[in-house]
Amino acid sequence: MDRFFWVTLRRFWPRWEEALVVIRPDTVVCWHRVGFRKFWTWKSRRRFVGRPSTKAEIRHLVRRMAAESPTWGAPRVHGELLMLGFDVSERTVSRMMPRRPADPEARQRWRNFLRNHREVLAAMDFFTVPTATFRVLYVFFVIHHARRTVLLARVTEHPTGTWIIQQPREAFPFDSAPLYLIFDNDKKYGTAVLAVIEHMDIRRKQITPYSPWQNGAAERWVATVR
Repeated sequence: MDRFFWVTLRRFWPRWEEALVVIRPDTVVCWHRVGFRKFWTWKSRRRFVGRPSTKAEIRHLVRRMAAESPTWGAPRVHGELLMLGFDVSERTVSRMMPRRPADPEARQRWRNFLRNHREVLAAMDFFTVPTATFRVLYVFFVIHHARRTVLLARVTEHPTGTWIIQQPREAFPFDSAPLYLIFDNDKKYGTAVLAVIEHMDIRRKQITPYSPWQNGAAERWVATVR
């Protein structure tokens, strides 16, 4: 059928080669990303009025408390706001808290941990892949720190807890589990997943929020894949 199509096209349109345009693969990827953003912007448009926005007074007060009391976290600031009569959730307060720079000593301690235990370290993570039809695929992988060996990579549209539980079992068969496993605080790792990891005698090391550098081996591999 392909040959028949091109022969017929050549018969009725002899100058079809002039319409061809040679483009780079990066250009196609850029077009796809733009189309993907527009598609999800259209799909997530607001069809109804949601929760009211937070008042500017509360936002200013949260930033002021965080600046004047650097040791206070979102729970403490949330409690102070409740005592002042402001009805706001702790989740909203945490979103308004300014991001503090990472402690350089903590960075150094984490680097020493990775360097001293890389032979018994593994990491797991998720990243998403948008398809040509604007679907989202979730890629789960496990990578060993010693040789940067990818022990397992799986793709799914629905990363349920049952599906995630099976992946560490397949990545570490026959008592080959590492001593430590690094991963983030994604909500997809429910209590059942954590229980399975502990049952395999693996000590879990969950990184702090907004600190991808703590799982650098996994993040580097994701960048390579992309």
